Amino acid sequence: MAKPVQTSEERPLDAIDQRLVRLLEEDGRMSNAMLAREAGIAESTCLVRVRSLRERGVILGIHADIDPAAVGRPVQAMIAVRFGGHRRSHFEAFRDEVPRLPGVIGAYHVSGATDYLVHVAAESADALRDFVLDHLTNRPGVLHAETALIFESLRGDGPLT
Repeated sequence: MAKPVQTSEERPLDAIDQRLVRLLEEDGRMSNAMLAREAGIAESTCLVRVRSLRERGVILGIHADIDPAAVGRPVQAMIAVRFGGHRRSHFEAFRDEVPRLPGVIGAYHVSGATDYLVHVAAESADALRDFVLDHLTNRPGVLHAETALIFESLRGDGPLT
């Protein structure tokens, strides 16, 4: 029988794990050799620890940070979506389908008057309007969508700083 994967709640991060996460947050392309050197551990230990961090769900992935404008999507917006009624099937379909739509950077299930915030990048204001009409407001259960243009996007230093 397979051993269950430990979650980060079952085994908290020690100082070395935190250092590895910080280093990868700064540069996800860092080689194992450089990562080990910066963390002050052996390369084999580093490999095992990073693998463990992935298996425990601490490191969810390593991604390129793409400038939407540089790839032809200069218009960014945060769209607040509110459902009428709260049928589980509507939320599940939204959660499963919306993050995979073209231009969606992220989707966040939130509390308060808004049920979801959807961060999108579009080619133009017209394309943004079409996205909202074609992919959000016509979905089952969606009562209202309010679009806020993003003028500037600032990235934080990460959860361990």
